[in-house]
Amino acid sequence: MCLADNHQTCPHSTRISNAEARQPGKAPNFSVNWTVGDSAIEVINATTGKDELGRASRLCKHALYCRWMRVHGKVPSNLLRSKITKPNVYHESKLVAKEYQAAKACLFRAFIKAGLGAWVEKPTEQDQFSLTP
Repeated sequence: MCLADNHQTCPHSTRISNAEARQPGKAPNFSVNWTVGDSAIEVINATTGKDELGRASRLCKHALYCRWMRVHGKVPSNLLRSKITKPNVYHESKLVAKEYQAAKACLFRAFIKAGLGAWVEKPTEQDQFSLTP
């Protein structure tokens, strides 16, 4: 456990600027996101991950993977180290992305070195989806 006034032994990821501001029992049941280019904010039910009309968030893995594959498809094949064909399984696409895997391994090592503990990975089954035409 970190002491708020002892920054030398407190991992950066657990510091809070105001202990009074955090009230875990009163966490909102929604999240809000917006990025440049979005026409409006998106309000997502934190329990379901969907908006008020039942649509998945624009920040869900499937939506982000669709966008990534669109961009990836526009890159000339001679510039790619590995060509991923569409549709493909998200998990397999992540495995063949060498730069992504190297960056992830570096991040995991940095967490351990900084004393922040091991990264907890989600079950692989959550990444076993493909894009549908």
